[in-house]
Parts: sequence; C-alpha cells; structure tokens
Amino acid sequence: MDPEEFRRLAHAAVDWIADYRAGIGELPVRRDVEPGWVRAQLPAHLPERPQPFEALLAEIDRVVVPASTHWQHPGFFGYFPANASLHSLLGDMLSGGLGAQGMLWSTSPAATEVEQVLLDAFAGALGLDPAFTFGGGGGGSIQDSASSAALVALLAALHRAVPGWRERGVDGTERVYVTAETHSSLAKAVRVAGLGARALRVVDPAPGSLAMDPAALATALRADVEAGLRPVLVCATVGTTGTGAVDPVREIALAAREHGTWVHVDAAWAGVAALCPELRWLLDGVDLVDSFCTDTHKWLLTAFDASLLWVRDAAALPAALSITPEYLRNAASESGDVVDYRDWQVPLGRRFRAFKLWAVVHGFGLEGLRAHIRTHVELAAAFADRVRAEPGLALAAPPSLALLCVRVVTGAGAEADDAATRTVLERVNAAGAELLTHTTVEGRYAIRVAIGSVATEAEHVAALWERLRAEASAVRDSSDHAAGTGHG
Repeated sequence: MDPEEFRRLAHAAVDWIADYRAGIGELPVRRDVEPGWVRAQLPAHLPERPQPFEALLAEIDRVVVPASTHWQHPGFFGYFPANASLHSLLGDMLSGGLGAQGMLWSTSPAATEVEQVLLDAFAGALGLDPAFTFGGGGGGSIQDSASSAALVALLAALHRAVPGWRERGVDGTERVYVTAETHSSLAKAVRVAGLGARALRVVDPAPGSLAMDPAALATALRADVEAGLRPVLVCATVGTTGTGAVDPVREIALAAREHGTWVHVDAAWAGVAALCPELRWLLDGVDLVDSFCTDTHKWLLTAFDASLLWVRDAAALPAALSITPEYLRNAASESGDVVDYRDWQVPLGRRFRAFKLWAVVHGFGLEGLRAHIRTHVELAAAFADRVRAEPGLALAAPPSLALLCVRVVTGAGAEADDAATRTVLERVNAAGAELLTHTTVEGRYAIRVAIGSVATEAEHVAALWERLRAEASAVRDSSDHAAGTGHG
C-alpha cells in the first residue's frame, strides 16, 4: 500500500467511524448475543490472497457492530465511562502513523519528553504536590491501566520494604492493606508479585462508612509489625468502583508513616475531577503519599489506554524494575540525564501513548475538560434528588460525584427489595436504550448509575429516570398483587 492508497482507504475508515458515532444513539446499547455467535459468523480459515478493505468494513457492520456493547452510547450508564472522544481518536491515528517504539529515550526522544511535559503539567492542573514532577524529584508516566499502575507501585514498595527482594524473592512476611471496597486489581497485583493471598489484609471501614478506618489500619499495622511481619503497601482509594467511597488519605498516610509503609492512591475514576478547584478536596492528603494514579480513559475524554501514574521518587520504579541487557545499552541512558520509560512499567515496549492525551488537551483545553466533569456531577446531583423524592426508590450509598447507587423499596423486607432491584435492572437493560450495572452495598443488591459517557446529556439522564421509575413502580405493583395487597 502506498501513501495515496492509504489516503483513499483512510477516508473510508474515517467515514465509517463518523457514521457509527453519528448513529450510535439509534442502536441498542447492548444486544443479547449467544456465546459463539461471532465465531460462527466468521470463516475458520485465513484468506490466502488480499481482500478489499471495503469487504472488511462490511464484515464489521455485519458481525462486529451487532455483537458489541456500545460504550460511547449516550445511554451507557454502566461500570465507569470509557471516554473515547473523537479528539483522542485523532491522537491515536497520529501515534500509529508515527509508529514509534518508546521503550528508551534514545529510541524516541519525542515520545519520552512529550509525556514528561504532559505529566508534569497535569500534576500542576490537578493540584498535586510539586514533588510528583520531574523537577521536584518525582515524575509521572502513562500506564496502560490502573491495574498496571498498582502492580508497579507494589513492586517499588516491595523493593523498598524488602532489601534484596530482586535477588532472593519474597519470604511470606510481606503484607498489603486494602478495604473490602478496594478494586480487585490490588488483589491481582499481590498474586502477580508472588506474595500470595495471605499477604492481603482487609481493613475495616470506619463506623457508618464504606471508607477505610485509619484507626483500624494503625492497629493492623502495629499488630503485624509486632508479629514480625513487614507492611509493604497501603492502598487508599479515591472513588471506589462499587460505591464511589473516598478513603481518608491524609489520616491513612500518617498511620502508614510510622512504619515507613508505601502508600498508593488509586483514584482511577474520580481523580481527574480534581481539575475542578471546587472538587480538589478529593486529593486531600495526597501530598503525603508515595504514588498516585488516575485514569484519563474513564472520565477525561481519552480513548483507552491512558492511566496516569505519579511517584514521589523518580528512582523508585527503575530500582525495582530495571534490567539492562547489552543490546539496550546506549550513551544517553548511561549518562543518567534521560528517563527510560521501559523502567517504569512491566513490558519493555510502549507506543507513543501521550499523543492522544495531547490531542484531547489541545482540542478541549482545561476549561472544556472541567465543563465535561461539572456537567456530569450536576446531572448526578439532580438524579439523586429525584431518587430521594420517589417513595419506591432509595439511595443505597451516599452519591459520589457522578455515581449513584439505587435500590427499590418494596416495604416487604431486604430480600424482597433485593429481588425487586435485580428485576428492575434486568428490565431496564432489556429495553436496550440504556445499560446499567450493579454492585452490593453492605451485602445488599444495588443498581449503579454511572453518568459520564461522552455523548450523555440531560435528556438521556431524564429518559433513564423515567424508565427506572416506571419499571420500579411496575415491579412493586406486581409484588403487591402477588401478596394480595394490590388495589386492583
């Protein structure tokens, strides 16, 4: 393919994307597809000869679109948003077009230094301590996900807590502290690091709260130290996946400081909200921690993958992760004057990840990013007010930014409420215009309403409310009739 043929086909691809996004609101958010349906639609053998690009686009329409969950749909209220804005797609195209391999500074100086500039600038925009910038002795990198960020933070913490770990491995005394609300990626990181499930300590929440109790953490740390165990890392979460709970980072960091324990803050979803000065309270205490992560591929208009990780000590990750065979040696790296991002992650290779984030900031500006977040927070607050005023619905947990947890109230007890809530979720999703997911709050079933899709506006939230309220009313009426309490 020469550049002119690429130009022609790229126009066709862009037209397909533009048409898909323009019409996405007319599609069901998710269709019911039987397992194996997609495989059955595709040929079992690879083509021997080149096929026309138009045929590929036709197959996408025939097979891929009907079997996709449309995450960019305005009715997508499940999980957390995945903000693949069209600006970020342009950045992705430029990254792929350049085709850089940014594992070392010397393999792509631009890929490294653009990322450094962006991460330093974002640290300032979020209000992070200057110690997290390269000029302040720390620095940031773009990881593929918050899960990878948690893993490399754990490995750096392990290296600090267990001298000689790289040579001898772990000895079973290492401990990591989380809550029941902490994302499962921390439990996976503990496994991948070879610590074993016994290393994971689940700290109780504060009374009447879903957030970590600093006093309970302090007690657990002291008890483990007295028992000859080694506290390696404490993970505080700002905006848990289930309910949006915010752990008290400052108090957690002070409790961990007594034992020199690394504190990592997972703010994957909620952290970007600190771009808005009025929401910067979310990051209270982050100036005391060792590492901080937030995703721009959830709520900040950047296509996956783009998770931002900052560390206070720029040497911490390379100390734990760097391995340098002869074929990677070069004068720039050995001078100590450059950053080699391959030492800040588990894989060796990395694409020019900063391009799409750069394109988003360039296209929206900080003003546009703040407006995006504020709009969703306001829509969620109005939705919460509607729930509070509706007799048959209740908030299962305090609202958090643009996330609400809702349950149906039947008046017939917890078991009946849980069953009704599950039924309402299934009915809303079956209609196809919206997609919701669920969680449990203190063992009780709840519907999660995560407002944040790129295309979601007030009209879409209003439509979800009307459907949710109507289905809840229908389910309650059905329960009343079944119990013989209906009014006919």
